[in-house]
Amino acid sequence: MLAEATVHRTAYDVALENFEKAAAALELSEDMKAMTKYPERILTVNVPVRMDTGEIKRFEGYRVQHNTARGPAKGGIRYHPAVTLDEVKALSMWMTWKCAVVNIPFGGAKGGVICNPKNLSVNELERLTRRYAAGILPLIGPAQDIPAPDVYTNAQVMAWIMDTYSMMKKEGYPIPGVVTGKPLSVGGSQGRNEATGRGVFHTLQCALEHLRIRMKGSKVVVQGFGNAGSIAALLLDMHQAFVIAVNDSRGGVYNKDGLDIPKLMLHKEKTGSVVGFPGAEPVSADDLLALECDILIPAALENVIDGENAPRLQTKVLAEAANGPLTPEADAVLEDRGIFLIPDILCNAGGVTVSYFEWCQNEQHYYWDIHDVENRLERVMKNSFNEVLSFHIDRRVSMRLAANMLGISRVADATAARGLYP
Repeated sequence: MLAEATVHRTAYDVALENFEKAAAALELSEDMKAMTKYPERILTVNVPVRMDTGEIKRFEGYRVQHNTARGPAKGGIRYHPAVTLDEVKALSMWMTWKCAVVNIPFGGAKGGVICNPKNLSVNELERLTRRYAAGILPLIGPAQDIPAPDVYTNAQVMAWIMDTYSMMKKEGYPIPGVVTGKPLSVGGSQGRNEATGRGVFHTLQCALEHLRIRMKGSKVVVQGFGNAGSIAALLLDMHQAFVIAVNDSRGGVYNKDGLDIPKLMLHKEKTGSVVGFPGAEPVSADDLLALECDILIPAALENVIDGENAPRLQTKVLAEAANGPLTPEADAVLEDRGIFLIPDILCNAGGVTVSYFEWCQNEQHYYWDIHDVENRLERVMKNSFNEVLSFHIDRRVSMRLAANMLGISRVADATAARGLYP
């Protein structure tokens, strides 16, 4: 019965469980928990779309604002067949703590549409995006809620949302600050596309230095070779680490002597997958996670490492480039085995950090060069890592609990300062 309950637990159940652990460690009052635990707003929208065939197909979408005590809500929009409201609620909660951990003045939000964008034409994708944007229009705005790309959405999707908002709210006058992750031509920021992977890399630099492990020559496994996973792999490869295995939704590839990451990225761009990369052998998803390595980077979806497969991991450091890739049972296994964890709300916060930089640039109408963006990002990520590490050492708690305690304490401080209206 216990195993069955574990299998059916949602990402939101995990998010609530992690909140309760941190709240207990912080000794938060019941009043404060009541004000910070639950989403402030949940919007479900019906998204009818005219398909290329002329048929009208209905999709369902969500936008959840978890907390705005520290500033406007911030969070991505994902298009995926497995999107659920519980998942979006969990991701919005994690965004709240993530923004607080890196100390940027945003709260947490998230959005999603239940669809498979791989089965949609470009025109169908645009019509779906504009209908969804129109549906969530009452919630979003530069001072209210600022979406960004997430799983299977990109800069073009953000441009369509920005244009829809501008047409409906300001008669077509551009409002670039309503979304981040836009193309450079409509107010995007230098370095935004690489930001999540670069943030993962900077936290890994700090972790390896703390553990006295050399990056040069270290063996790396990347589960999920999308934007974050591929950029993190490329930066590690450039610093002479050996990325020995990667995978994506279609399969995995392995070379014990290291993969040529620039060529692998070109191969995926041309073929749509890492599968079939010359000079590599196939590897299953289960076997990839169990490979002996120094660094394991889960960079795909939630709950891929659980109580069953966690004992098979053979890594020294696990860097959560994805949101919620470990279950609480897996957390306990890693802690017992002494595997150093860089938790998701710290590890993958580079994306929201540069989104904040983009929003600042939009609001100021003043744009920064790539070196300024990257230097600012490095400072934020390394400072945030050291703050979480201090919690971890001083309080003698896990890195996950340390990150949650830091984020939740900052939200609680802001909530206390603002008080309760009316």
